[in-house]
Order: sequence, then C-alpha cells, then structure tokens
Amino acid sequence: MLQPDEPAPTAGNVGCGKNVDGGWRKYTYDEIVARDKTSLDIFWLKDQSLADLDNLPEPDDLAAEIVENLEGGLASFREILAAL
Repeated sequence: MLQPDEPAPTAGNVGCGKNVDGGWRKYTYDEIVARDKTSLDIFWLKDQSLADLDNLPEPDDLAAEIVENLEGGLASFREILAAL
C-alpha cells in the first residue's frame, strides 16, 4: 500500500524522458496554480441528462441509482480483494 508521500508506480519513462519518476507524477496545488493560464474551473463538466430541471428524476429514483452504483463498486472491490 502506498504511503501518503510515496509516488504512485509508473509504467516507465513515458514522454520526454526528463522525468525520472516516469510519465506520470503528482503535483501539489501550489505547483499547479503557479503555472501560466491555470484554471481549475470545471463549470463545463455538466451531466447533460440533468440539464432540463423540470424533468429531473424523483429523489427516490436518484437514491436507488446511487445505491446500485455503490453496490456495484463494492462488488468489484470484493472481487479484487478475493484475487489478492
């Protein structure tokens, strides 16, 4: 299990080859916002199915869908745990 400050494993040196940790590495918030033209605004990420506010699903239907998704995720994690 990774420790909080331990970098995630990588698939090798991907990209320009200058990054000794491979193609993927983590950045701190300060490193990200220090970059030119950085925007963490995700206003454009919208669920198009919820665009029509007059035709939203009933709360109990939404809750049932959430529970179904969570149970599916748990089942997947249980399979992974059993395989370990």
